[in-house]
Amino acid sequence: MMRTDLERAARSARGFMPHDEGLCLYQTVLEITVQGPIVEVGSYCGKSAIYMGAAAAETGSVVFTIDHHRGSEEMQEGWEHHDGEVVNRDTGRIDSLPALRRNLEETGLEGSVVPIVGDSRLVASHWETPISMVFIDGGHGPIPAHADYDDWASKITPGGFLAIHDVFPDPADGGRPPYEIFLRAVNEGDFEEHAAVGSLRVLRSSP
Repeated sequence: MMRTDLERAARSARGFMPHDEGLCLYQTVLEITVQGPIVEVGSYCGKSAIYMGAAAAETGSVVFTIDHHRGSEEMQEGWEHHDGEVVNRDTGRIDSLPALRRNLEETGLEGSVVPIVGDSRLVASHWETPISMVFIDGGHGPIPAHADYDDWASKITPGGFLAIHDVFPDPADGGRPPYEIFLRAVNEGDFEEHAAVGSLRVLRSSP
């Protein structure tokens, strides 16, 4: 079971990950049987990174969490998920990195979660290490969502996991791109569905 203090920290951290879905991420990390680090695309303030980092700390793995920390389209001013508390008062731009670093320091997970500040496509173009698990939760528009799938799914070691957040089969419940890349993984990729909790889908690549 997840440590009580880390579970409490994950619940209280700013972000959009329901607790039951976060626990599914935690459990998935514990179930990894192949070699390689874990990659999260879309850090925001580190809520989901705490769930995955807690499990990585138990197994001796490392989570690399990638984000430019300027907020995705839906987080900009005037959009549904805008949060003025993560706007830098000096620049007027979103900057979620300080919140992420604070959460990792307070939870003691700095040795298990390593932030990478940059654009996902740029980082992926230089990434060569096989990955045991990828969690895609970056920009939800058509271009960034499909790019994240194109750039990262192919780097997963056979037998590793691909997790995708905000997968809504019913268009009335949410945007289409995360669901579209889920379908691509099932129909085009070498993946089978492993777990489903809320809007989180976890797939496993064939060994």
